[in-house]
Amino acid sequence: MSDKLVIADREIRSRFFVGTGKFQNNSAMMSAIEASGAEIVTVALRRLDFEREKGENIIDALDPEKYLILPNTSGAATAEEAVVMAKLAHAAGMPKWVKLEIHPDPRYLLPDPIETLKAAEALVKEGFTVLPYINADPVLAKRLEEVGCATVMPLAAPIGCNQGLQTKEMIKIIIEQSNIPVVVDAGLGAPSHACEAMEMGADCVLVNTALAASSDPAGMAKAFSVAVEAGRQAYLCGLAKRGAQASASSPLTSFLK
Repeated sequence: MSDKLVIADREIRSRFFVGTGKFQNNSAMMSAIEASGAEIVTVALRRLDFEREKGENIIDALDPEKYLILPNTSGAATAEEAVVMAKLAHAAGMPKWVKLEIHPDPRYLLPDPIETLKAAEALVKEGFTVLPYINADPVLAKRLEEVGCATVMPLAAPIGCNQGLQTKEMIKIIIEQSNIPVVVDAGLGAPSHACEAMEMGADCVLVNTALAASSDPAGMAKAFSVAVEAGRQAYLCGLAKRGAQASASSPLTSFLK
């Protein structure tokens, strides 16, 4: 069964994206990334200092031949800030891809829909491949698709909360209406959460905190990887419909006749 994931004309082998924040050290981070099988790895631009010596930044541990390093604009409070961050990252040699994050609220870190749409329009015109992080808002998701974003990345729950699919019904609508890949991002705290998102028809999931906060990041990354594959396979095969009452798996009708 052919099941290719293509983002901006690039075929992506893994449907599991991994973030790089909160790990105790680079060794734990790399162990988790390797165990995950991920191809796309996100890095927060605010955590990088491009003037530091080589080997002192997180991205120095990532082989650009093996991973697509996806810079994100986490920490940007306005569209203007996000656009500047993306341009600086590209000028420093990073790919012209960007995970667009704009969240001025420091408590819940919820994305600003107005500034996100504004920044997406500007970055697409500049030739960036834009993957915007958004609230689970079907209307906004369609607007971002229309301006040329490569994916939409609706949150399952607030960043780092590990609550799982709190926005499930809205994500279902986004998946139904979308003509571009849907990446469920933020709030997935257990492999079962990732599996459920994939069973719904999400194209990918992105996980960070659940791996970094685990006592065994590499083991947890492997567990998530297996869950993502299982969820995708279940979606492709078609889940059995839920019933309101019991239905015998071995009916006696023919035997009695």
